Amino acid sequence: MIRVALVDDQTLVRSGIRGLLDLTDDIRVVAEAADGIDAGRVLAQTAVDVLLLDVRMPGRGGVELLRESESLPPTIMLTTFDDDDALFDAMRAGARGFLLKDISLERLADGIRAVVAGETLFRPALTERTRASFRRNGEPAAASLATLTGRETEVLALMAGGLSNAEIAASLGCGEGTVKNHVSSILAKLGVRDRVRAVLRGIELELI
Repeated sequence: MIRVALVDDQTLVRSGIRGLLDLTDDIRVVAEAADGIDAGRVLAQTAVDVLLLDVRMPGRGGVELLRESESLPPTIMLTTFDDDDALFDAMRAGARGFLLKDISLERLADGIRAVVAGETLFRPALTERTRASFRRNGEPAAASLATLTGRETEVLALMAGGLSNAEIAASLGCGEGTVKNHVSSILAKLGVRDRVRAVLRGIELELI
């Protein structure tokens, strides 16, 4: 059973998400909190596999909690698409992905399972929105230091789409071990330590 902690200041949102997940066979909400302050206490008392965390809440918001905490479970931010600055801060702080609050049960459950399996949830629409925001804010464009091969660029784009190594391998018609090697090379070349930061760095450099 996948154990989920749900942190959102809106009672109806928590009730709706909990009700959806109760319809699955393998995912349950085992802990809830209404803000980032209460979340710290709840997470200290309950072992969970995934944290669903609202971006903005009174008191201590989700981004602050993510940035200031040293050992949170894999975290998915709950958001709407009108909160760009907070989303980018969350990406930098280590969020594993984003889901909309009005998401379908299938997408919600699949997203949670993917994060438990070590994947990320950066969909193409978010990638385009992120790139546009970096351009508006004058962030750096492509840099010569990012010397990814064509195949590595393909792999990075598929990572941004939230695909697992197995799914990337199937899409590219190669072995999963080959994909793992490409991912390791991408992390090294971009100077980052995980897939989330690789996707963020790729967007900043306009590689994807």
